[in-house]
Amino acid sequence: MERIVERVQFPDAQKVKLLRTAAYARVSSGKDAMLHSLSAQVSYYNDLIQSNPEWLFCGVYADEALTGTKDNRENFQKLLSECKAGRIDLVITKSISRFARNTVTLLETVRELKEIGVDVFFEEQNIHSLSADGELLLTILASYAQEESYSASENQKWRIRKDFEQGRVGSITMLGYKRNRNGVLEIVTEEAEIIRMIFSDYLSGMGKTAIANKLFEMNIPTKGGGLWTAESIRRILTNEKYCGDLLLQKSFRNNHIEKRKTANHGELPQYFAEDAHEPIIEKSMFLAVQKRLQERKERFTPTKSTAVVYPFTGRIQCQCCGKNYRRKTTPTGIVWCCATYNTRGKKYCPKSKQIPENTLISVCCEVLGLQEFDADIFENQINKILVPAPNELIFVFHDGHEISAHWKDHSRSESWTPEMKAKAAEHSKKRWKKS
Repeated sequence: MERIVERVQFPDAQKVKLLRTAAYARVSSGKDAMLHSLSAQVSYYNDLIQSNPEWLFCGVYADEALTGTKDNRENFQKLLSECKAGRIDLVITKSISRFARNTVTLLETVRELKEIGVDVFFEEQNIHSLSADGELLLTILASYAQEESYSASENQKWRIRKDFEQGRVGSITMLGYKRNRNGVLEIVTEEAEIIRMIFSDYLSGMGKTAIANKLFEMNIPTKGGGLWTAESIRRILTNEKYCGDLLLQKSFRNNHIEKRKTANHGELPQYFAEDAHEPIIEKSMFLAVQKRLQERKERFTPTKSTAVVYPFTGRIQCQCCGKNYRRKTTPTGIVWCCATYNTRGKKYCPKSKQIPENTLISVCCEVLGLQEFDADIFENQINKILVPAPNELIFVFHDGHEISAHWKDHSRSESWTPEMKAKAAEHSKKRWKKS
């Protein structure tokens, strides 16, 4: 949730030389109480600024953010842009911790504003950034706020790891289970049937994409309400929790400032609890699935020596589903087609259409002004090719400019190879003799 009150301009502002004043507010949670607090802060600053006869109201900028980092706050960035544009002289905010959660971000921002003559007033600490002692006090208080944030983060980590050691899970969202108040997973009967079907179908020979398509056809939603994919099926098939075991701390937050979720590749200890809760599937079935997954991975994953990269590989993007186009050999020749269309069918990417490679090369030559295709020139000039609709291409150059192009379908006779024509002629002769 992000809110911003529009800036109000008074026609006589220049005559009375009012101090152009804006406020910044932030809450760090999506809870209703926090959002109410954000609304209250906006109202408070609105009244505060407009009641001061020496201030010109220039808006209240407010963010609901997961962290205090500058890059994650859209309206904070808008506020800074207004300051840099020379439209604001004073920024009012509740406290240092609301403005920034670490010393570096705080001082960088305050110094940046100080250079352009913008003052920041922190109400709780009663500090003006442009005052003589402002920067020293800000450094001390910001360091304290950062240490307080670090301490709270470490306490939270300690509590979570204690739960891990005792085989208890924290907050979790997964199909088939729910967490009870003691941190133990309990089976959700209806969802467990879906999990059993997925494991059974995979062992019976169905691929991950085929299973995803089946669930879609059955109108079964994912736990998060998104679209079933081969990757979401893979995550279920490799999740040890479905056979009653727990592998905890598979990921962690990188630090208390960014709080970015990072995969644990040995940086922190992991905790394994066997038979920690009631299983949905037998362990023998889980192990059989892991064996088949590994066999298929070894069989179908190309090695570096055999993988071929073509000039168009990774450069053509379908704007219907967002997937890249891939090269495919068909009876009528080589084409490039959307990965979703190729693996899942037209209903999953209805606007997609395969492009003959010869046609693609011809259009590239026209756009680049070449007599014949040159892979190096293509790579040096073209960043990507977007496919917004059938027979339409948008060439995006590395310098940012774009060129749109249209291509025509070949007639059926043009798409036939000499071998296909000879085979059709032979077939016609046989039919003629029979008649």
